[in-house]
Amino acid sequence: MKATRAVQKILANYEGETPGVKANLCRMLMTGKLGGTGKMIVLPVDQGFEHGALRSFGPNPAGYDPHYHYQLAIDAGLNAYAAPLASLEAGSDTFAGQIPTICKMNSANSLMSGTAAKDQAVTASVDDALRIGASAIGFTIYPGSDAMFDMFEEIVELRKEAASKGLPTVIWSYPRGEGITKEGETAIDVDSYAAHMAALLGAHIIKIKLPSDHIMQDEARKVIEDTGVDISTQAARVKHCVDACFAGKRIVIFSGGAAKGANAVYDDARAIRDGGGNGSILGRNAFQRSREDALKLFADLIDIYKGKA
Repeated sequence: MKATRAVQKILANYEGETPGVKANLCRMLMTGKLGGTGKMIVLPVDQGFEHGALRSFGPNPAGYDPHYHYQLAIDAGLNAYAAPLASLEAGSDTFAGQIPTICKMNSANSLMSGTAAKDQAVTASVDDALRIGASAIGFTIYPGSDAMFDMFEEIVELRKEAASKGLPTVIWSYPRGEGITKEGETAIDVDSYAAHMAALLGAHIIKIKLPSDHIMQDEARKVIEDTGVDISTQAARVKHCVDACFAGKRIVIFSGGAAKGANAVYDDARAIRDGGGNGSILGRNAFQRSREDALKLFADLIDIYKGKA
C-alpha cells in the first residue's frame, strides 16, 4: 500500500514522531472508502459507558452486540472504529486486521452527582491497546473542569508511552465543568482554545465538537472584533478551529453530537469539508439508526467528503 500525496503531506507535519506512530496514522488515513484522500470518518461507540446501554442501544438493539459495530464500520468503509477496551476485546479476534481500532482509555458516566468535578476514570493501558491490535489510543479531556490538570497529566504520560511503542494518540477535547457555561461548551472561542490545548498536549488526532457563534470570554470577543476573525458561518468557524491546531498541521475531526436528522448531519459535513477539517467521528447519529439507514448515511457522507455532494 503506497501512501498518496495527500496522506504523505499530512504525515510530514508530524516531525519528530516515531516511525510506528506515522505508520499507524498512515494506516488509518489509507483505510476505507476515504483512504488516501486525507479525510476520515470514524465510528465511536463509547456512549454505553457515558449514558448507559439502554439510552445508547435501545433505539437499535442490534447495537448491544459489539460485533455489530465492528461490522458496521467495516461494511461502511470507514477509517477506524473507536471503543472502550472491553468492547474492542469482544471482537478483536473475529475482526483482527479488518478495521483500524482506537482504544478509548478513559470514560465517565451519567450516574455521577452534579456536584462532582467533571472527570473520567482511566480504564485501560497502552499494553492493553497493543494486545488487541489497536492502531491508536483515545483519551478525553475536559478543559474548564476543576479536574482538568489531573487529566492533562494522565494523557501526557499515556501519550509518551504510546508514542514510544508506536501508537498515536487521539484526544477528545470537550470544554466542560465548573469554569464553562452550557453555551460556552461549544462557543467558538472556547472550542478553538480546547482544540489548541489538545495539540499542545501532543494529540496526533484532535476531536472536538462543532463550534457555535457564541463567544464566552469577553477578552476573546475583543480580539475577534478588533482583528475581524470570521466566525459568521459554520465553515468559517471550522477553519478557525483548524487554524488553532498548529495552522492545520494536526488532523482535526468533529463529533456528530446528539441524534439528529440526516440533512443536518450532511450540512455539518459540508461545513467541515469547506472549512478544511479532516472529517467526522459519528456515533449516535449512526448506530442508533437501522443498519440500512446507517450505511446510507455513511455512503452519503463519504460522497460529501469526496466533493461529490
